[in-house]
Amino acid sequence: MAKTKSAYFCQNCGYEASKWMGQCPSCKQWNSFVEEVVEKSSSKVPEWRSTTTTGNTKRANKAAIIHEIVYQDESRILTPDQEFNRVLGGGIVPGSLVLIGGEPGIGKSTLMLQLALSIPQVKTLYISGEESEQQIKMRAERLSQSSKANCYILTETSTQNIFKQIETVQPNVIVIDSIQTLHSAQIESAPGSVSQVRECTAELLRFAKETSTPVFIVGHITKDGSIAGPKVLEHMVDTVLQFEGDRHHVYRILRAVKNRFGSASELGIYEMQGSGLREVSNPSEIMISQRDEPVSGVSIAAMLEGMRPMMIEVQALVSNSAFGTAQRSSTGYDTKRLNMLLAVLEKRFGFRLSAQDVFLNIAGGLRVEDPAIDLAVIVAIISSQQDIPIKTSLTFAGEVGLSGEIRAVNRIEQRIQEAEKLGFDGIFISKFNTKGLDAKKYNIAIRPVAKLEDLFSALFG
Repeated sequence: MAKTKSAYFCQNCGYEASKWMGQCPSCKQWNSFVEEVVEKSSSKVPEWRSTTTTGNTKRANKAAIIHEIVYQDESRILTPDQEFNRVLGGGIVPGSLVLIGGEPGIGKSTLMLQLALSIPQVKTLYISGEESEQQIKMRAERLSQSSKANCYILTETSTQNIFKQIETVQPNVIVIDSIQTLHSAQIESAPGSVSQVRECTAELLRFAKETSTPVFIVGHITKDGSIAGPKVLEHMVDTVLQFEGDRHHVYRILRAVKNRFGSASELGIYEMQGSGLREVSNPSEIMISQRDEPVSGVSIAAMLEGMRPMMIEVQALVSNSAFGTAQRSSTGYDTKRLNMLLAVLEKRFGFRLSAQDVFLNIAGGLRVEDPAIDLAVIVAIISSQQDIPIKTSLTFAGEVGLSGEIRAVNRIEQRIQEAEKLGFDGIFISKFNTKGLDAKKYNIAIRPVAKLEDLFSALFG
């Protein structure tokens, strides 16, 4: 009989300790340790290792010099969903393990089922531990894609039984919904515990790498927005995707947090409809509000999210403070950076903002980190304070320094091309971005500025 031992695990970060502790030394969370019985893995070979599947290769255990290693470029699996392909870096990589996290009810299961139904040329096994076959069938009928799909449905939570069905079906793509519902017989703890999540993920990882079968795992998140389970879970997988959005709005954002096979800053935008998720190929259509006439406190920023340029609307409201301390509030933008820009305006240019409330909002529910949005934030704040509207045909791209200079930003050509494609008449950029830039090939007025004084003179006179 295998020897068992008892250990204490932090349910927040997965830290293991030999005795109970009040505070986790890793994540500083209080009262998060739970005792779990851990059984050492037996020497029994899993059922899937005894079968020969397509692409199953035995790896050599001896070291090989790097220039003697033969590299075979494996073709990715392309899906009809171009947004999903972009986030993954160009399609599904064979043998990859992808973790998808998001809030309850945001649409993770809908996204994965829609993916499984949209690639009829690939045999897909959709494994659910949360819904019955009838519930999945009802959702598939709503998506109107089940008639031509080559998708198998399995409702099971035991990894041993799952690998037996995988041996029978021989799928090309596997979807697990969700990892917190699976349990392995090699671990004597409840499903969803740290040790169970870690062991089940390790079994799926070994299976994916040895059979070159891509596996998608749906994971729950904690109340602070991080993926539930041990932090080592995110290190084990190849790609971590975050499905974001507000359940009260129709737009969803699929963001790549980690990606070993592509950019880790890509995102895809979807619109939740009654028939499923619709791709939004032009994100600027949801980031820019349509107005009949210009209003003060609104500016358009030319930003980059990953490799994708987009125009977003920055909204600012400056009003007299009714209390002793002025309020500083921002939605979708870093509050500390907002305070820094306000300090620059007050120190360098004499705008009296310390006694005024400042509210900033990024339209469309997007959270931005691109420093090129600084120029649009400055313009929106001054436009609101002076109550002077900005032309909606102008856009801005530039980073603001502490001395009031406008610094250059990366990939300015892509920003200019996107602004030109959307019909903008002019774009304000940093003077230092004009080096090597051929302005004659664009049908948009490029307005280089070096300092904020130049920008204010051009806009407000």
